[in-house]
Amino acid sequence: MSIGVKAALLEEYALVARALATPARLMILEQLAQAERSVDALAEKTGLSVANCSQHLQQLRRAGLVAGRRDGKAVIYSMADTKTLALMDMIRIVAERNVAEVERILRGLSGGGDIPEPISRDELAARLADGSVVVLDVRPADEYACGHIPGALNATLGGLQQMIPTLDPGAEIVAYCRGPFCIYAHQAVTALREFGLNARLMEGGLPEWREEGRLISLVG
Repeated sequence: MSIGVKAALLEEYALVARALATPARLMILEQLAQAERSVDALAEKTGLSVANCSQHLQQLRRAGLVAGRRDGKAVIYSMADTKTLALMDMIRIVAERNVAEVERILRGLSGGGDIPEPISRDELAARLADGSVVVLDVRPADEYACGHIPGALNATLGGLQQMIPTLDPGAEIVAYCRGPFCIYAHQAVTALREFGLNARLMEGGLPEWREEGRLISLVG
């Protein structure tokens, strides 16, 4: 392969990397991992202006990370390839292993203590089958309605304190949220453990669970 061809190929690879190089685009991808959305819905979810969100979507689309379809006058966006979810998770893993600030932030989310070892999705599925675990979906209600782990209770952070007295103090509780970049589950587990409950994170989030072909409920 000539140097010119190699350079051209690397430039295309770099196009994908550059498309991931802003927090706003990572937030957009996180939302599209939950469900397909219009630019207006994505802007509302991420706190971006519609114009800014649209610009980021064009960069993601140019890199082949998102796709769009027409629905009347609106364009509905979705994640173009489920491998993007694995790429997002790899970014998280590398950062957690090698960037000290990431570890500091995550330790802060756990109140400065040790971060509990996550439970694998396979293990959680087995616990659900024998009824030995309480599962909390700590995403917003609209995301929960788009699909959740069967039997999971919707417990947003704002409503968690009211739910805690209703939970069995002897039960194992597993919380999950949006996937690689979501911190809601970290915060929920910390709050639950502060009340003396046996709480852990699920490894990954609802998108990974769904991608593995596991059952999803669409109603509460």
